[in-house]
Amino acid sequence: MMRRSLLTAAFIVLAGALAPAIPAAAADPAAVISNLGSRALEVLSKNAPQSQRVARFRELLREDFAVPEIARFVLGRYWNVATEEQRAEFVKLFEEYIALAYSTRLAEYTGETFKVTGSRPDADGAVVSSQILRPAGAAPVKVDWRLIGRNGVYKISDVSVDGISMAVTQRSEFASVIQHNGGQVQGLITQLREKTGNFAPR
Repeated sequence: MMRRSLLTAAFIVLAGALAPAIPAAAADPAAVISNLGSRALEVLSKNAPQSQRVARFRELLREDFAVPEIARFVLGRYWNVATEEQRAEFVKLFEEYIALAYSTRLAEYTGETFKVTGSRPDADGAVVSSQILRPAGAAPVKVDWRLIGRNGVYKISDVSVDGISMAVTQRSEFASVIQHNGGQVQGLITQLREKTGNFAPR
């Protein structure tokens, strides 16, 4: 259903983020990103059943990512034509889809290291710049994390890998699915149900 480019980039980003964290408060955007790596490692490093890894990563998403805002953005113009019921179900399915995909693929990447290189204020919060340093002399990957701030707490709303926004890419992919289903949001929801059915929260 989805092209692999967005998720592959995302897996590399989070796999590369599995590095020792620095102590931080939620009010420091750069420290939020530094801490994300070790927390992801703690969540996913044990040889747990996949269903347990998915549940752990779901919790991480809810804590560190602005999932409702991202879900609304990636649905794009179709958010306005979706019913309230469709919106609510889409947000839940989107979260589950990302949790399943990330927790499944993270174990495939090893050897990367992660370095925060700076941060700057943004209209809605902050942008934290970083690099993924890859093994065997491969060129580093530039990663920008966009965070929104609410009452001194920052959550991730987008990740750009070498200048390519993953939220924008995901929106394009979802739009393509909807268009191939006669412009009906329900077509996307049905496919997401199929992708996540075995791992839906109980």
